[in-house]
Amino acid sequence: MSKVVKELLRKDLAAKYGEFEDMLVINVHGLTGNEVNDFRGQLRKNGVEMHVVKNSAARRALEGTTLEPLARSLKGPCALVTGGSSPIETAKELIRLVKEFPNLALSNGLIDGMPDVLSVDEISKLKSKAELQGDIITLFISPGRKIAGQLQVGGKIAGCIKAIAEKLEKGETISKVA
Repeated sequence: MSKVVKELLRKDLAAKYGEFEDMLVINVHGLTGNEVNDFRGQLRKNGVEMHVVKNSAARRALEGTTLEPLARSLKGPCALVTGGSSPIETAKELIRLVKEFPNLALSNGLIDGMPDVLSVDEISKLKSKAELQGDIITLFISPGRKIAGQLQVGGKIAGCIKAIAEKLEKGETISKVA
């Protein structure tokens, strides 16, 4: 390949992947052509794309981006996986698909905000954005729940006062408990 063609390829890949902050890497080398097509179709259902790219071209294209640490870790036949609702959900989907495509090899990935490259298995065990938001909301309303729980004692006292009032209205006497 001439330098001009390599530079055009680098620019094209940089335009395609330069804005991504999350990416996973897998190896589809062990799959047959039909299996790869089925695999791509299942990924596409979740809005996920997979592209097989030469490692040296990917390294050049991702140089200077947030994905540069991932580009440096590319070894052997690699396919870049992007898209989906979140990289954590995509990693979970890849873990599920390994059961259906046993020759699929999961490699690693990089998530925005994480300083290191993690394995796809480690990424799948992280909490998604929705789960983290749920945890934050739970922590936020937890003190209010505790206060509401303490106020339920007041309801019991009000019930006792109401029972005393009803007994007095009926003309019953209230005796002191020893």
